[in-house]
Amino acid sequence: MNSEVLVAGGGAAGMMAAGTAAERGRRVVLLERNSRLGRKLLITGKGRCNVTSACGPEAFLKNIPSNPKFLYGALHRFSPEDTMDFFQRRGVPLKTERGDRVFPVSDRAADIADALERYCREAGVVFRQSRIMGLECRNGAVSALVGEDGSRWEGESVILATGGLSYPRTGSTGDGYRLAREAGHTVTELRPSLVPLVSPDPACGELQGLSLRNVEAALLDRGKPVYRELGELLFTHFGLSGPLILSASAHIPQMEPGRWRLRIDLKPGLEPSQLDARLLRDFEAFSNREFRNSLERLLPRKLIPILVERSGIPPFLRVNQITREQRQRLSALLKGLEFPIEEFRPIDEAIITAGGVSVKEVSPSTMESRLVKGLYFAGELLDLDGYTGGFNLQIAFSTGRAAGMNA
Repeated sequence: MNSEVLVAGGGAAGMMAAGTAAERGRRVVLLERNSRLGRKLLITGKGRCNVTSACGPEAFLKNIPSNPKFLYGALHRFSPEDTMDFFQRRGVPLKTERGDRVFPVSDRAADIADALERYCREAGVVFRQSRIMGLECRNGAVSALVGEDGSRWEGESVILATGGLSYPRTGSTGDGYRLAREAGHTVTELRPSLVPLVSPDPACGELQGLSLRNVEAALLDRGKPVYRELGELLFTHFGLSGPLILSASAHIPQMEPGRWRLRIDLKPGLEPSQLDARLLRDFEAFSNREFRNSLERLLPRKLIPILVERSGIPPFLRVNQITREQRQRLSALLKGLEFPIEEFRPIDEAIITAGGVSVKEVSPSTMESRLVKGLYFAGELLDLDGYTGGFNLQIAFSTGRAAGMNA
């Protein structure tokens, strides 16, 4: 089949690119391996879909650790405000929650996926179910895509928006990286981001299933804090997970033995002096109890044995015998419980893939390859990634829009 524009990948970036190109009057075929478009969209934000971040472009780019300058033009041409307007004009009312995170009022990710699919259909995009296995080029320009079943699709332009390596069950199996390499592009090191973290500390296993809310987590790089945020985390059999941990993982460019630690402030609302006063009150109330039985007002039951052990205070010591020095040591522990971090969980457990097609080989204004005429890239396939909070979906929308406008 001959078309003017072929789009490989029916996720956020692919649908935005396809709809935009078709809206411009191009004949567009969107090729997606799944029977359902937007499979990964449906599970983002725990099924609620954090669409974007309600902030200006300058603030937005501070949340892009990889190649933010490359994104500058595309983000200004299709900003978070434009994204919000796009969905609200298509019948999806939005709301802004803590941290400028934007969600559909319905809390249904399916509403976002359906709006994108509707946008494409109304613009005249033709959908075909096919896994793309080959990219053909002739005289330095793209000429066709080849499907797994041998079907061949000819086109003047090809937009690759096949996603990364995370969540392979949604269809993100890294096909786009292989196609890019075959076309002569450099693919930078691929690694998980927004992913749970592995700790060798056996206490994590003992605390498995314990969720801590309203705590502050700080990621330490050789003792120096590089990230700090208030929120929720979860202990698991392998280490740590939850929103705070996923965010922290995006600040780790590479793992090195002994380099990374996570520090948890269990009482971020209390200054050290206030916490000491709180401990004094509790100890006065339980003056005849053993230390191990005196912390139930302060901590979750599961966490108490860990804190008792790490404090160095004898567990059977009567509370009225605890010294000021011991109490201050306990207070410091409550404000700074640390765990070593030694590894990421596997990439198929990550929300996004960091690394990808080198942006040095792609035009930042059009998303067109500098090496192959008519070849465009969009979304997670590019060496672009953001922190949690809607930044990665906005990358998909902005780069998809740019590719669709120029293909």
